[in-house]
Amino acid sequence: MLNINPVAIVTGSSKGIGAAVAKQLAKEGFSVVINFASNEKNALDVVDEIKVLGGEAVAIQCDVSKPHEVTQLFDRTEAMLGIPTVLVNSAGIMQLATVAETSDELFDKVVAVNFKGTFNTLREAAKRMKNGGRIINFSTSVIGVNLPTYSIYAASKAAVETMTAILSKEMRGRAITVNTVAPGPTATKLFLDGKSDEQIEKLSKMNPLERLAEPDDVANTVSFLVSKEGGWINGQTLRVNGGMV
Repeated sequence: MLNINPVAIVTGSSKGIGAAVAKQLAKEGFSVVINFASNEKNALDVVDEIKVLGGEAVAIQCDVSKPHEVTQLFDRTEAMLGIPTVLVNSAGIMQLATVAETSDELFDKVVAVNFKGTFNTLREAAKRMKNGGRIINFSTSVIGVNLPTYSIYAASKAAVETMTAILSKEMRGRAITVNTVAPGPTATKLFLDGKSDEQIEKLSKMNPLERLAEPDDVANTVSFLVSKEGGWINGQTLRVNGGMV
């Protein structure tokens, strides 16, 4: 039996920023799809956390880089919870290398998840989402500072920003807003892995507030964009970085 709550799909929500976004939306009354690519345990842990607090959530496996799996993600969401009113594209990978040292495999993997994966979910949402809905994509504030070794990662996210602006215009007449959130350095496993203490300290001082973001800082921004109060923001990229750029 379908629920009567608004429904949100949050890709890549088994950990990090995605998990924080999913839990925040659940607090606000959404029934939430916790999407994961491989780590079912983490996804089920997030589902349990939401249910303990009285919310509703289900875990659905889907590799967003594969179009048929994305179609199935939307099919299962509709069958289990109902037609989604919110899509948050937080699934992403960050693998770094200089341009000269970037292999074809690394390039294809980053583009497949960050760019094509977002495209795949946007295509389904554009066809199937309820009028009046909200779409939130994820980019990166690295686009503004152009750090070495981030070229392929940042380029994949710049493509998402462009796609966001265009899709917002294509949704004319349906009252669906489409925006991008572009965090700066955030204290997640994705960001911290492979970095020295010195690198982390340097990056945390790049903004005038002199700290790393917490996942909840970003989740609160998403929460505003999906709210009634955020309904006049459309086709924009919000740099959520403490003033870094």
